[in-house]
Amino acid sequence: MTTPSFTNAVKILTRATEADKRKEWKSAYDLYMKAFDEFKKQLQPYYNSATAINKKLNLESTTTHTAEFTLGPTDSSPKLSPVKLNEVGGLEVCKEVLREATICPKKYPQFFTGNRKPWRAVLLYGPPGSGKTLLAKAIAGEAKFPLYSISPSDIVSKWMGDGETQVKNIFQVAREKAPSIVFIDEIDSLCGKRGENNENGAARRIKSELLVHMQGFVTNEQNVLILAATNTPFYLDKAKMRRFDKRIYVPLPDTEARKHIFKVLHGKTLNTISEKEFEYLANDTEGFSGSDISYFVKDALYEVVRATLTNKFFKRSNENWIKVPPCTAAHFKNVRKNQKATVTKDDLKVFQDFTEKYGING
Repeated sequence: MTTPSFTNAVKILTRATEADKRKEWKSAYDLYMKAFDEFKKQLQPYYNSATAINKKLNLESTTTHTAEFTLGPTDSSPKLSPVKLNEVGGLEVCKEVLREATICPKKYPQFFTGNRKPWRAVLLYGPPGSGKTLLAKAIAGEAKFPLYSISPSDIVSKWMGDGETQVKNIFQVAREKAPSIVFIDEIDSLCGKRGENNENGAARRIKSELLVHMQGFVTNEQNVLILAATNTPFYLDKAKMRRFDKRIYVPLPDTEARKHIFKVLHGKTLNTISEKEFEYLANDTEGFSGSDISYFVKDALYEVVRATLTNKFFKRSNENWIKVPPCTAAHFKNVRKNQKATVTKDDLKVFQDFTEKYGING
């Protein structure tokens, strides 16, 4: 049976379309948004009922599809990450904090009683390519938590009020799928200092909405970890920065970490590189980020193919198939001159100064 409120919403929508046809844009927009709010009020109880049934039946797909319909094209599917923490070189302090925030409460809930609570919000900051996003995927894979990766483009909308609704729905889905991780990449784009750079009203409302929900997750016993990453922590709003229990500096990899990264990136690719040669590569790439090393390895691995295609090391098996020889340290030396570090000492100085004031070393 059609309710009076639903009928009223249809009437408003009719008026909106009529104003639209008359090209009365302001009036049409206001009426469309009013009709949308009316419809949303009517549909919310049904959504709540569906969510309750979904929990009883333990059907993973229902809430996810509803979330995708509500949120739009965000990465809300609770897919487990295949990455594990042992694939990340170094950063032992950072790994330990993330384990304390996710694995420990799940494995030892008896430890977290009274005022002893796990970390609820962690900020990872550091130079580009140092592994912040990889850490988020790795801890999600290690803890077997669904990871909801949020980017500014998922939240910011041209429609008035839509951005705040997106924020609210994202946290609602994370709460329903708990234990889970909400990862906000490039959070400085959403939470820069308020009032700067000609900030408009819509941006301020999104920031305020994000602050409210983060505060709710931090203070309440929600089994959801809010994980954020930024390359420019010094541009963050101070109120937003205060919401994070831990602010961890993710530095460039040290020698041992670089050696580990080289080995992981080689994976199962056929090679004859010895332990001593891996040490040489690690020492030769001081100042490289994890991302820089990944491009270096990609170029060196393809150097084998280049040599094969130019007949320098061309070989054929009995089956007349092209056989690619193993990668060697010489291939790395051939492409080394084209590889440059993308982070300077001046860049690192800024992060070190910020860490002395607000963070801890990872």
